[in-house]
Amino acid sequence: MSKGYGKASGAGTVINAIATCKGSAFGIPIWTYAEVELGADFRGIEAHIELEEEDNTDTRLIKRCMELVLKRFDLPLRGYVRTRSEIPVGSGLKSSSAAANATVVATLDAIGVKMDVLDAIRIGVEAALDTGVSITGAFDDACASMLGGVVITDNRENELLKRVEKHSDVLVFIPEAKAFTADTDVNRARLIAPWVNIAFELALAERFEEAMTLNGFLYCAALEFSPEPMLKALECNARGATLSGTGPSFVALIDRE
Repeated sequence: MSKGYGKASGAGTVINAIATCKGSAFGIPIWTYAEVELGADFRGIEAHIELEEEDNTDTRLIKRCMELVLKRFDLPLRGYVRTRSEIPVGSGLKSSSAAANATVVATLDAIGVKMDVLDAIRIGVEAALDTGVSITGAFDDACASMLGGVVITDNRENELLKRVEKHSDVLVFIPEAKAFTADTDVNRARLIAPWVNIAFELALAERFEEAMTLNGFLYCAALEFSPEPMLKALECNARGATLSGTGPSFVALIDRE
């Protein structure tokens, strides 16, 4: 019998990768925690998600993460994983990436194995694709969640192109509505790809505030969200603002004053 623990943060969007499979995101210090227990007493992989709202308790992602780690090391597929989170589900603040990362870290901790951090992230990405909770695998979101800072990635190749340490106050607007990535109209999102590529080039040049703002207006148009929260933030001198992921949350980088 052994136990392991892990945690991973939420994240906000700079560039949503759905249109082009290239993305950028930044870590936000809100956390998901995972606890894993392994032992011969378990008949298979069991899971539980602690939520304030009990209407969304789909455990397929965290079970698949645990399964992939155990398979990687040829271990019996028996154990229990429990997660709890400060990140609202379906908010666009990367709750799925955080849950996957935390579960992978906790499972590795339980079996006493160290793994290259990018390889660990890729296990969670594979699980997200296997269970259909992500369209691109969200390698950008997963890297931001695990590594912090601002990351820029190629999600088609699961390659980290750049990571930049950046400290900023972050303003987050979280509506009561939920929006799940798997329900996104991908064809509409891909119509804006040429202009998302322009935003991506701004991100590569580390002009993150400009990149995220252009990204926000583009995806608000494609996914039929009102850009009003972005405009309100910009009116208050936010340095950059965007729709986070596929919404409904918005994030802004601000100076505290």
